Amino acid sequence: MAGYSVEERAAPHSLEYRLFFKDAAGRYISPFHDIPIYADAGKNVFNMVVEVPRWTNAKMEIATKDPLNPIKQDVKKGKLRYVANVFPHKGYIWNYGAIPQTWEDPGHKDENTGCCGDNDPIDVCEIGSKVCSRGEVIQVKVLGTLALIDEGETDWKIIAINVKDPEADNYNDINDVRRLKPGYLEATVDWFRRYKVPDGKPENQFAFNGEFKDKDFAVNVIKCTHEHWKALVAKKTDGGEINCTNLTVSDSPFCCSQECAKATVEAAPPCKAANPIPPEVDKWFYYQKN
Repeated sequence: MAGYSVEERAAPHSLEYRLFFKDAAGRYISPFHDIPIYADAGKNVFNMVVEVPRWTNAKMEIATKDPLNPIKQDVKKGKLRYVANVFPHKGYIWNYGAIPQTWEDPGHKDENTGCCGDNDPIDVCEIGSKVCSRGEVIQVKVLGTLALIDEGETDWKIIAINVKDPEADNYNDINDVRRLKPGYLEATVDWFRRYKVPDGKPENQFAFNGEFKDKDFAVNVIKCTHEHWKALVAKKTDGGEINCTNLTVSDSPFCCSQECAKATVEAAPPCKAANPIPPEVDKWFYYQKN
């Protein structure tokens, strides 16, 4: 398995912070476009880019509109975003991230949900025991999916487990999660339903009445988003502001040189000590469930 590494620029918990990716040879790459979707296609094992380690609050994500798509902290109304702690949850309750080389096309209405895609790579909730690091690339076994409708957009949440987890062999489908980690799936629905309420927004909705779909369904959804990504990176569909700069997709008109990639990274401020996390990020929110 190719070993990936990361390079931090600017200070963590700042507007300028970026986490750039390198391949095993130390060449700069895009985690969105250059890390393969599959770790083992024959076994349906996928690569996952970890954006948010479990129990942390900073809403980190692949910057789809920036050259090389580094991880950065999401910003709303000029402020860094931290997800609220809605009792009894603390931060994200899984390792959270995305599957590379996938794209939920905002111009495609999903036949299952009736809503268009959210313009991002497909999201993954990894349920293994290890707390991963930001920027870590792990290999996951897909177990199922939840169809979140987030402010009118389809936002699939893939449930998966790290293949290196000591208990990974015991998990082969969504019912294994229900059996072996009782309460975890219900907590996942609760988390996604309510995480925006402290920001004054309504509860989120779900397709399928908030029921999880199985592994085969989830794998098919991932494959569909991979096809949408292929069209995006080949310029066969309009990606709008999405930045498709890459170094390895041979038939892509957006392919660039390593010199160009290096210049992009070096234009970012140098790495600095992390800024303190605001104390209000630790606050717990309590409210009556509807």
